[in-house]
Amino acid sequence: MLRPWRHIERRKCRQIMVGDVPVGGDAPIAVQSMTNTPTSDAAATIAQIQALEEAGADIVRVSCPDEASTKALKEIVDAARVPIVADIHFHYARALEAADAGAACLRINPGNIGDDSRVAEVVAAAKANNCSMRIGVNAGSLEKHLLEQYGEPCPDAMVDSALYHVELLQRHDFDQYKISVKASDVFMSVAAYQKLAEVVDCPLHIGITEAGGLMSGTVKSAIGLGNLLWSGIGDTIRVSLSSDPVDEVKVGFEMLKSLGLRHRGVTIISCPSCARQGFDVINTVQELETRLAHIAEPITLSIIGCVVNGPGEARETDIGFTGGGSEAGMVYLAGRPDHKKPHDEMVDHLVALVEDKAAEMSAAKQSEGN
Repeated sequence: MLRPWRHIERRKCRQIMVGDVPVGGDAPIAVQSMTNTPTSDAAATIAQIQALEEAGADIVRVSCPDEASTKALKEIVDAARVPIVADIHFHYARALEAADAGAACLRINPGNIGDDSRVAEVVAAAKANNCSMRIGVNAGSLEKHLLEQYGEPCPDAMVDSALYHVELLQRHDFDQYKISVKASDVFMSVAAYQKLAEVVDCPLHIGITEAGGLMSGTVKSAIGLGNLLWSGIGDTIRVSLSSDPVDEVKVGFEMLKSLGLRHRGVTIISCPSCARQGFDVINTVQELETRLAHIAEPITLSIIGCVVNGPGEARETDIGFTGGGSEAGMVYLAGRPDHKKPHDEMVDHLVALVEDKAAEMSAAKQSEGN
């Protein structure tokens, strides 16, 4: 069914590659996260990257503050199934080492690594290793001359900083870059991205930096990034949370799923519960979320406690369960009532139904690929 009111017109921009992941153009919005282990500890970093991969991360960033980190980078890159971005600050030599070690992208501000000859060396290393770059502007670390000019961090200062770094790269004929202009202030971040989107044609990596803990950071990020995504701005996304990096990926996908921009995993439509509920909705949903976290196929599942809204929600989902009387509820398949199931058996039953549907979808996808 065509629903034009659900359509988001994404900003048009050129496309770059981060390893084998296309960014920008008509490519899906990539979900990113960052490890918080010491990069020099290759085993711990690889383990965290693998957890992020399982959660669906498209790209993972690691910090490279010292030579020990870049020495471990090749082992990390070789073990990863997703492209690895090396986060570089100030030390141009770390950028050269990271590019040679196989980093797919360098997160770097060219103006922070020294004079033009050093910028030229980094660009040459990036070109030689098919390595893209991200210009990462942050309101908390703007250049001194911009703070003197504007008096304080603001959207215009952040955009000017981004354009300053773009000019440094373009001077060396390098255009394989994306840009971010992040702040912890939602208003500042959104305004900076809106201004930047009008004056550059490159992909934009969006995020609200230092957003906070799992609950507060999720809400803050959803407000800021939701505004940008709704208006079509954003080609990669990172939800910055003081939490397990896997949570960042999960929240990122939930944001994109809610806007119809990415479809991965089970989307559960559930009621908040009330006195009409025929079973414990809240605990049921919590258990289903845990037991279905491994599903990657896009499946919709409705869990509604009573028959007031249950049948209507179930009509719009792949699988549904609506509570009723006599300790049993109705199971819906493809929007239609199919059979009843006792409340105390429904979780196992629904998990089996979802897993079977996911297996069918995966098999169909493989068949189409062949």
